[in-house]
Amino acid sequence: MHSVQASRPDGREETMEPAAHGAASAPKSAGAIFAGRNEEAERILQSLRDELDGLDRTLLETLRQRLVCCCRIGLHKRNHAIPMMQPHRIGVVQERAAVFAAEHGMSPSFLRALYELIITETCRLEDEIIGAPDAAA
Repeated sequence: MHSVQASRPDGREETMEPAAHGAASAPKSAGAIFAGRNEEAERILQSLRDELDGLDRTLLETLRQRLVCCCRIGLHKRNHAIPMMQPHRIGVVQERAAVFAAEHGMSPSFLRALYELIITETCRLEDEIIGAPDAAA
């Protein structure tokens, strides 16, 4: 059954919903119509937020794994007397991020700033590891 638009005595339009099992139909107020749309909008918004939360968990776990890998690199550098700072490597990582931004319609300045933060933390961790006393000593 379909909704029916009906004119009220005051001239305003009202949506009438067919009643179940032959009962008289009741008017559906604009508030009820809006509430139904609002509930649907809220449901969709919650679904999108749930998706975003899952992506955030993946992003954070990937970042954690990256930092763990950088710690292993720091240990390798310490064990083989390799200097912590590798400017050419920073350039490679920044260039890769810039290319990714261009290919995916993202802001290059955003990815540059993001990688500056990541690289700063990576250097801090590697510096701690390289400067730490040898566990075997």
